[in-house]
Amino acid sequence: MAKIIALANQKGGVGKTTTAINLAASVALLGKKVLLLDADPQANATSGLGFDNEAPGIYECMVGEKRAEEVIMQSPDIKKLWVLPSSIQLVGADTELPKMENAHYIIKNILEPLRDKFDYIFIDCSPSLGYTTVNILTASDSVLIPVQCEYLALEGLSKLLNTIKIVKGGLNPDLEIEGFVLTMYMRNRLNNQVVAEVREHFGELAFDTVIQRNIRLGEAPSHGKPVMLYDASAAGSISYLNLAKEFLKRNRKKK
Repeated sequence: MAKIIALANQKGGVGKTTTAINLAASVALLGKKVLLLDADPQANATSGLGFDNEAPGIYECMVGEKRAEEVIMQSPDIKKLWVLPSSIQLVGADTELPKMENAHYIIKNILEPLRDKFDYIFIDCSPSLGYTTVNILTASDSVLIPVQCEYLALEGLSKLLNTIKIVKGGLNPDLEIEGFVLTMYMRNRLNNQVVAEVREHFGELAFDTVIQRNIRLGEAPSHGKPVMLYDASAAGSISYLNLAKEFLKRNRKKK
């Protein structure tokens, strides 16, 4: 049964989608069967892996027009990676979901038939804490939280953690925090202070691997590739492969 991991942070620009693309790709390159669900109306994870962001995807599944098995697409470059795409149509989901039957469990029901087909399902959430994100948290086993190495990025964490607590208290009692990934790191005093603060506050929940700020990470999506296929020697490639190895090691220990 696949483990479902939501990548969430309501603050934009923290490296959430970059982490979703490159962690999913790295875990697949390390031999696991991976599905990346793009649940952000911007559809950057979809286009960042070279897929059409106007094709049928998660929105059509949510409104009952398609089944997930009909719209998932296999990466031509990474054979163990699949994508369930997004599109701009998803922007209306927050207003449409509450009107549906069993509204909080729509995404959970979409993913359930896929759980025995993959090892891991990663979900790239939109940068908000709306109804769709709550739906995703209800469907997930854990939440991975990218945190930019800036003090402003720390300020919004309390809202996200409170939302996770509320979901865990009612809709999904088994929801756990997978961990915190520090992103956009530069070797300077401020970034080092943020890293130290996160490690002190969250302890072992903070991943050892820190994602360095890297030009290649920003360039790769425009070529429709994860960074390790765009430039395998780039610092971003090495960082995400190391994060994937640490992620898999932690999950082996949990089993």
